[in-house]
Amino acid sequence: MTAATTATTATVERGGPPAALSSGRNRALGKLLPLALFAAVLVPLALTRWPGTAWPDALTVDLSAPLGSASDWIIDNRDGHPLFLYFFGHISNAVVLSVRGVYLLLLAAGWAGVTAAAGLIAWRVAGVRPALTAAVSFAVCGMLGMWVPTMQTLALMVVAVTASVVLGSLLGLAAGLSERLYRALRPLLDTMQVLPAFAYLLPVVLVFGIGVPAAVLATVVYAAPPMARLTALGLREADRGVMEAVSSLGATARQRLLTARLPLAREQLLLGLNQTIMMALSMAVIASVIGAGGLGDRVYQALASVDVGAALAAGLPIVLLAVVLDRTTAAAGSGSRSGSGKRGLLGWAVAALATVLVAIAGRLTDRLDWPETWTVNIAEPVNRAVDWMTAHLYSGVPVIGGTADWAGRFTTWVLDPLRGGLQALPWWAVLLLVAALALLIGTWQTALTAVLAMAAIGVLGVWKPSLDTLSQVLAAVAVTLVIGFAAGIAAARSSRVEALLRPVLDVFQTLPQFVYLIPVVALFGVGRAPAVAAAVVYALPAVVRITTQGLRQVDPAAMEAARSLGATGGQQLRQVQLPLAGPALRLALNQGVVLVLAVVIIGGLVGGGALGYDVVFGLAQGDLATGLVAGAAIVCLGLMLDRVTQPTQRRTERRTQRRTQRRIGRTRKAA
Repeated sequence: MTAATTATTATVERGGPPAALSSGRNRALGKLLPLALFAAVLVPLALTRWPGTAWPDALTVDLSAPLGSASDWIIDNRDGHPLFLYFFGHISNAVVLSVRGVYLLLLAAGWAGVTAAAGLIAWRVAGVRPALTAAVSFAVCGMLGMWVPTMQTLALMVVAVTASVVLGSLLGLAAGLSERLYRALRPLLDTMQVLPAFAYLLPVVLVFGIGVPAAVLATVVYAAPPMARLTALGLREADRGVMEAVSSLGATARQRLLTARLPLAREQLLLGLNQTIMMALSMAVIASVIGAGGLGDRVYQALASVDVGAALAAGLPIVLLAVVLDRTTAAAGSGSRSGSGKRGLLGWAVAALATVLVAIAGRLTDRLDWPETWTVNIAEPVNRAVDWMTAHLYSGVPVIGGTADWAGRFTTWVLDPLRGGLQALPWWAVLLLVAALALLIGTWQTALTAVLAMAAIGVLGVWKPSLDTLSQVLAAVAVTLVIGFAAGIAAARSSRVEALLRPVLDVFQTLPQFVYLIPVVALFGVGRAPAVAAAVVYALPAVVRITTQGLRQVDPAAMEAARSLGATGGQQLRQVQLPLAGPALRLALNQGVVLVLAVVIIGGLVGGGALGYDVVFGLAQGDLATGLVAGAAIVCLGLMLDRVTQPTQRRTERRTQRRTQRRIGRTRKAA
């Protein structure tokens, strides 16, 4: 008998984990028993009133007529009603003028001036290495022949991020200072977080039409919530001791805000800026569907023609922009290089003067545009490589079959049975299953929210398409978790594996959602399987990173105790690391679900069908009823999945306290 087996036997004799397991089962049964009694009473009544397995027609509400009337009214009055002329019209004009002004300024600075500005700003904020990265990244954008589209995207980004930061900061400031407003904003921010980016486009297009104003405003609506949420969080979590000290000195509310709350919330504010920039860049690419132009338009055109080389040539500058902006804002959050006082102002003055001198030199030498002789065409060799892969991997591969065969088998063996099984379940059984899952991981309030969100899908009349989308999400999440947990465990146990995975995860995490669709379509064709594959690749980085971080943050004392008892590496992983990293693994599951849902919806562009197709159809045809109903169903589906996969904070804290108390009790008994 090994030492680990002896330790396990001794723990069982002391009443450790088996007792805790039994206690956990008793708590679960205690929570599910009232639900079972509730179902035993109501299900027979529901079957008597509404027989059948499909969602009852009597419980649906047809919104096509009122939404169609609203859409017609907007279209008919968009050019003459005072609301559009004197409110939305002024907003649209302000957006157009702002984007055009920033774009002309970037063009006037020339490629040398913009590159120098990027490098000098990164140097002042982050240091020499990020400065070199920024300068090289902008130079690569020019070498790929994408300088003008990059400036178009950057101009749109500057305006959208500025508006998002201002709006998000004001909302976060109000929510951080008012408990009532914070409670009112929370459900709105939660809804906006789970709503996929594609669903924002249709309402904005109806009001502002196709073009830059609609793209900028959709980006602002999508990117402002992280700034609002993190601003409110930073203000609410300000050190109480410091706040009491400032108050005792007689400071007014305004002085407390400016001298204490905001400085204490600096890291959260800069993290909000970082998240806002990343989400704005992602949305700016998606908004190419409604005329945003720039790099996103090149990616969208490549998607339409399945031109992987052109997509990569336009996608790489997006990745480089994301990396530069992410690294620079993250370094600003640390505050190590920003400087203060006269030294800091002098450094910024020198950087500004150097930028102006470089821009003037470029203008005097007539070198504003990136020289064509310095460009490199990567589209042709990439397309040749893709053609070779398609010819040799798409079909006809001995023994294992081609990628098209894999997609067909995945659809036949996984997606079709899963969709058929969900759609064959009685509607009341689906609601009970959702309630049971949400109740096991959360509270009665979260279970009620999840059930109401799922029931709202039926009321909207899109029960079957929603279950089709749900089947794709479940399949993609399952594959994501299997690969993500395996990669996360390997990275947590080996620093070498983590170092090898880091650049790959960085690239995958910064690529826009559209870019994932192009290679999977080239390899797998069109259909639901490519949408699932793109969703898996998009969600993997977050799952791997959260899993790795959770496993690495396990209490070292617990790991040392397991090693001292002779536990093998596998036993340490199964019996110590995974149980103690439970909250992080559940967070990885939650984030995987949210990210998968976002790309599965965009998969409607490549034959994913279901709700994604309805959103795309509504956007293409200007059909407000179809698009908004599908968008509302997506919100409800995302809200349900979020509640089912994410335990409440209080419940997590109680679980942590119980585990800590059990460990302390077992330690005392052993002593």
